[in-house]
Amino acid sequence: MSTTDRELRVGMVGYAFMGAAHSQAWRTVNRVFDLPARARMSLICGRDAGKVADAADRLGWDAYTTDWRDLIARDDIDVVDVCTPGDSHAEIALAALAAGKHVLCEKPLANTVSEARAMAAAAVTAQAAGVRSMCGFNYRRVPAVAMMRQLVADGRLGVIRHVRATYLQDWIVDPQFPLVWRLQRDKAGSGALGDIGAHIIDLTQYVTGRRITGVSAVTETFVKERPLPAGSSGLAATVDGATADGNGADGHRPATGAVTVDDAAVFVARLDGGVLATYEASRFATGRKNALRVEINGSLGTVAFDLERLNELEFYDATRPAAEQGFSRILVTEGEHPYMSAWWPPGHLIGYEHSFTHQMRDFVEAVATGVDPAPSFVDGLQVQLVLDAVTRSAELGSSWTEVEPALATVAA
Repeated sequence: MSTTDRELRVGMVGYAFMGAAHSQAWRTVNRVFDLPARARMSLICGRDAGKVADAADRLGWDAYTTDWRDLIARDDIDVVDVCTPGDSHAEIALAALAAGKHVLCEKPLANTVSEARAMAAAAVTAQAAGVRSMCGFNYRRVPAVAMMRQLVADGRLGVIRHVRATYLQDWIVDPQFPLVWRLQRDKAGSGALGDIGAHIIDLTQYVTGRRITGVSAVTETFVKERPLPAGSSGLAATVDGATADGNGADGHRPATGAVTVDDAAVFVARLDGGVLATYEASRFATGRKNALRVEINGSLGTVAFDLERLNELEFYDATRPAAEQGFSRILVTEGEHPYMSAWWPPGHLIGYEHSFTHQMRDFVEAVATGVDPAPSFVDGLQVQLVLDAVTRSAELGSSWTEVEPALATVAA
């Protein structure tokens, strides 16, 4: 698929939390970066005509539709951006690839390994025809994370021994919080594990350049039933007529439904080369709003990243003289740091939304220059295989569970 006048015409499916984040990035990317093609926000898709029309106007899209199949069938769409719940990722992405559209799909890639494997295989086939695809793990594009990977790749940490990763939130601590789609397995695939655990799985494999080879896991669902929602948007939701005690306005309890996903997942893992790793993903960590932290310990040093201080790295260089050793704070805002030359003078901070702009920058550049972007759908499948192994291990009493290499499963 070639661009028209160096233009990539984007059609996006979904307009809620991730749709808004992606829209902001599509609006911004060509105004910040000098790219070989211009991204045009041509068409946005959602099932509710009124809401998607409002989203098109508010988020900056040229037009809207209520049927993603119409979006894919249009000749004036080059890129399909999938921002829907996980239960529709495979169907939309597979149809888009078959139609010769470049595809950006939000993480996790799918709800099941079989879906992810089909998507990865289709992406590999499409590559031969010049059709590109990418899985949207935006935290790879935080400059401090890219710098962290660079330090590891340059050997500054020596032999990697430990990986320690947590991602903690608290937005469903209240047992009266409604049963939104993220709490239903048929729509979300899994709970904290797939929603936020997928991020730290991808991030640690990306930063270290090593694959998770096996896991032993436990998962827990703390609140088994929740009231049905009257409405939801992003991570917020309401219950019809609910009062502070959880009763409806008429004094009766609102209808409830079963929570079918995990609220928290904890697992130990091995990475290639025998690296020992621990992971924790929870949406019940009271007081933690979006607390992602990754620490890598090596024979020559340690590097740590905290998303709530996303412009910084902690770095310990054990090769320094003993009298000078200690953790140093690296402020990742210099022009020579990854992505930062496009933004502000040194010391001027960037935020969460910039990771999506950087994601679109890399995607547009790859598509326009005929290069396969990363993370690929095969990378997305690798994360899916880890998620599946964690789930199976927890179901089998934390038994050690091997993780297949993604490339082997695609080839098979």
